[in-house]
Amino acid sequence: MTPRRTRSMPLRLLAGCAIALLVAACTGNPPSQAASSPTLGPRPASPAKVEIVQPASSSTVTGTSVHVVLKLTGATIVTQTTTNVRPDQGHVHLYVNNVLVSMNYGLEQDIPVQPGTIDLKAEFVAADHAPFSPRVWSPDVIFTVKS
Repeated sequence: MTPRRTRSMPLRLLAGCAIALLVAACTGNPPSQAASSPTLGPRPASPAKVEIVQPASSSTVTGTSVHVVLKLTGATIVTQTTTNVRPDQGHVHLYVNNVLVSMNYGLEQDIPVQPGTIDLKAEFVAADHAPFSPRVWSPDVIFTVKS
């Protein structure tokens, strides 16, 4: 009997994570300077704009997590990972101190943080988890975490 193959959401998410990490790792640059991988072919531009609404820049938060609220205009978030890339559909990746910490399918999320100064940024990426060209970054939000 041949085992039945299914593609569950965790496997698709894992595949998307692997693609995004590979794209970032191939450049050897921080995410704000990384370019898309030439093996993915030409990347479309996106009309999207993403910004971090919460936490506010220069704010101080306490605890081990922070509630992040984003605003996305010009595009919509989709939950499916697909290679059928549209410039107005995708996902959000969150970076803390230039390290990818979350691949989000919504505009609000709690993320773990350590005490210190945090540089938070969001990137709107295509539904295949690879970046648009040019990349769609939020302005950096720098805040302090106290324990």
